[in-house]
Amino acid sequence: MARDYYEILGVERTATEVEIKKAYRKLALQYHPDKNPDDKEAAEKFREAAEAYDVLSDPDKKNQYDTYGRVMDDSMGGFSSTGSVFDDLLGDVFGDFFGTSSRRSRNRPTKGQSIEMYQELTFEEAIFGVEKEVKVKKSENCKRCDGTGAEPGGMKTCEKCNGQGVFVQRNGIFAVQTTCPSCGGSGKVIKEACTECHGKGKHTIEKQIKVKIPAGIDDGMIMRVSGEGNAGTNGGPSGDLLLHIKVKDHKIFKRVDNDLHFTLPITVFDAILGREFEIDLIDGTKEIIKVKPGTQVGERITLKGKGVPSVKGYNVGNLYVDLNILIPTNLSKEQKEIFEKMREESKESDMFGSKLKNILEKFKEFISGNK
Repeated sequence: MARDYYEILGVERTATEVEIKKAYRKLALQYHPDKNPDDKEAAEKFREAAEAYDVLSDPDKKNQYDTYGRVMDDSMGGFSSTGSVFDDLLGDVFGDFFGTSSRRSRNRPTKGQSIEMYQELTFEEAIFGVEKEVKVKKSENCKRCDGTGAEPGGMKTCEKCNGQGVFVQRNGIFAVQTTCPSCGGSGKVIKEACTECHGKGKHTIEKQIKVKIPAGIDDGMIMRVSGEGNAGTNGGPSGDLLLHIKVKDHKIFKRVDNDLHFTLPITVFDAILGREFEIDLIDGTKEIIKVKPGTQVGERITLKGKGVPSVKGYNVGNLYVDLNILIPTNLSKEQKEIFEKMREESKESDMFGSKLKNILEKFKEFISGNK
């Protein structure tokens, strides 16, 4: 069983973003491979810490992890590289203060922004899974310039910063570093704009994406489709598509976690004498259930394994048939006489046994105690 991410970082589940970052920085510095060469245990702890931080530092992933114990991902992809996470963190903490952030870190590949959309499903589609075609409007790198915005060979070194990408002002041991406004920190500028994207580096496109919705997904879950978000920069990967799932209600069945609930109305005669019923299940098959003689109000019948499969794939819920006993109204004179006779006979034969007597005694005690 995978270790808890909060346990790995040594923080509470209520930890703030600052506390999570601080805990990860401490572990990353302690177990970094450069500091622990050929130490497999340290390398594994460094990997675990980076994986935990990758999830808990991302609001979308953290929300999914806190809610479902995992991050939904149709491709079951992995996490960001530990080196990238480590560089990002240390760059934030030390770079601007000591002036050690390099042009390389400013030009490192950056993942594109994620796109969020709502996906509506029918009750049955959510239970059994379905393949959907989703139309996404997203940015894509220009194929001619590969996202640089320049014609092939159309880049030149920035003259303002001499290709450094930054200006550094020193005062003793301290340094203040600012990004070059001309090149934006890249150290290069476009001398000849791409003829296809006109220097933008990206195009906006509409794309039809086939998405496999897993069986058992529930209302409010977020499904991550890796790589189908906006294009990255400097050769970085594309962002993700986040599908917020909305499931329509069913006219008959109600879902609670992985269980289904179904209310079956029966007459008082069915409850007294018992009866067999044929009911339709959510998958279209039929099932015979037996209402036993003497069924009481509030009783239910459990059909194990007839509910909803877990989205994690390890079990299937149950179907609970709640019995709703219908009391007859608008009785005819003859019917009332029959019931009156049955009531009198029940007093003589003690039809309901000591159970009714105990209930009546407790009711009397309650009334007398509240006078």
